[in-house]
Amino acid sequence: MMNNANGMMSTTSSSSATAQSPGLKTYFKTPEGRYKLHYEKTHPSGLLHYAHGKTVTQVTLAHLKDKPAPSTPTAPSSSFSASSGVRSAAARLLGGSNGSRALSFVGGNGGSKSNGGNSRIGSLGYSGSSNSMGSSNFDGKGSYLVFNVGDAIFISDLNSQDKDPIKSIHFSNSNPVCHAFDQDAKDGHDLLIGLFSGDVYSVSLRQQLQDVGKKLVGAQHYNKDGSVNSSRCTSIAWVPRGDGSFVVAHIDGNLYLYEKSKDGAGDSSFPVVKDPMQFSVAHARYSKSNPLARWHICQGSINSIAFSTDGAYLATVGRDGYLRVFDYSKEQLVCGGKSYYGALLCCAWSMDGKYILAGGEDDLVQVWSMEDRKVVAWGEGHNSWVSGVSFDSYWSSPNSEGTGETVMYRFGSVGQDTQLLLWDLEMDEIVVPLRRPPGGSPTYSTGSQSAHWESACPAGTLQPAPSMRDVPKITPLVAHRVHTEPLSGLTFTQESILTVCREGHIKIWMRPGVGESQSNNSETVSSTSLKEKPLFSSKVGNSSYKL
Repeated sequence: MMNNANGMMSTTSSSSATAQSPGLKTYFKTPEGRYKLHYEKTHPSGLLHYAHGKTVTQVTLAHLKDKPAPSTPTAPSSSFSASSGVRSAAARLLGGSNGSRALSFVGGNGGSKSNGGNSRIGSLGYSGSSNSMGSSNFDGKGSYLVFNVGDAIFISDLNSQDKDPIKSIHFSNSNPVCHAFDQDAKDGHDLLIGLFSGDVYSVSLRQQLQDVGKKLVGAQHYNKDGSVNSSRCTSIAWVPRGDGSFVVAHIDGNLYLYEKSKDGAGDSSFPVVKDPMQFSVAHARYSKSNPLARWHICQGSINSIAFSTDGAYLATVGRDGYLRVFDYSKEQLVCGGKSYYGALLCCAWSMDGKYILAGGEDDLVQVWSMEDRKVVAWGEGHNSWVSGVSFDSYWSSPNSEGTGETVMYRFGSVGQDTQLLLWDLEMDEIVVPLRRPPGGSPTYSTGSQSAHWESACPAGTLQPAPSMRDVPKITPLVAHRVHTEPLSGLTFTQESILTVCREGHIKIWMRPGVGESQSNNSETVSSTSLKEKPLFSSKVGNSSYKL
């Protein structure tokens, strides 16, 4: 199925200890304590710099769940307790650094097997803990980082402090540019990869980790050779609760809906877009077609897309500077608005679906309220384009009089200024301007003002860029330079914050208290889902807002 991709195991070695760049601190302070640089991940050092060329590194966090127990007996863990010399040789052969990791061989059914001719390599796990991936009963369960650099997709074990990836897959005809993971996938295909050429693949992450071949295995190929759309993929996402549906955004302003259960080679032709300035939806002519539908979003590139947690709404940001919010099932534009200046590059939802973050070329972090259907705050603090935004769903805020309603949100942003900024958003302290009377000055009030905007913002309306004096400003709680290169993204986990730069270097910043509690073992990172209780429950005493 996949003729133009080759896979290979990394053979470049490096020490797990990483040298910090001059002038960069290995920690930053917040009201709840210090975040400390725990370790780093990167691509093999032998990767040629010019290979980065047309792509910017993005990171996808993937949690693989347990597989059913194998019916055949598994080998005891002692069968892999080889001498250090054997471990060193095996690790060097398969991409290890100093031979200090245990080698785990995993069979096709996910059960660990002794070293045999038909065995497949599942992972190289850190040998310092019985709970690490080096365990003899390793079946692929764990947390992984999937990231693209140049013409390759790399997979690193988040549980291990080793710097190098455990797997690399190289594409011969085009560079991977975006990817997404679905931990609730039913049939094994849980990883999506979009390419610069417009081609899209769905694969099983576990199967890639278990295979020693030189190409992706079991891949489903969509939009082959640009048969539907030959423009570059820009963003890709699984539809939450969508039973295998996913959407792919392209640089030409079109977004396509696919079903992974259907053959990607089916006939799909769509009519020519009549008005590039208007939103339009076209469905495939045949029931067996894949993609099923095309949404024309805007004229120019769609730079990023994000679904609300329940899958009801889809947010997009584009080159034209507009944030757009769609009712996904109804295929309708709900609301949206323009940036203060330039393109928008990134967007993210709060877990409760009430707020959307957006960032871009105006150096601002935009906070959009779904209730008010407008921008309710601008975050000022970056000195260059904002390239990544995310809410911290693990940080818990005080509840409003025990009602369970969130009254404070923690979110983060990264930019081309190499900085990570953390923000606290407390809507009770935001002064929201009311509508400006004709020829008069704006009036202000606290709290939600949706009632004042209902007549002004009917459904489907895209608002123009607001005036700078009409939007409340907030300042960051933390501003920390975390890399030497421009940043491209950030991810929150229960134990850490992950930051990544354009060149493919990832840093893991452990939350206060977490690093100390794990300093005496191998720092196994939990694959806790977003539904579990957040880590923090203390309120930040001093407000960081300036109005």
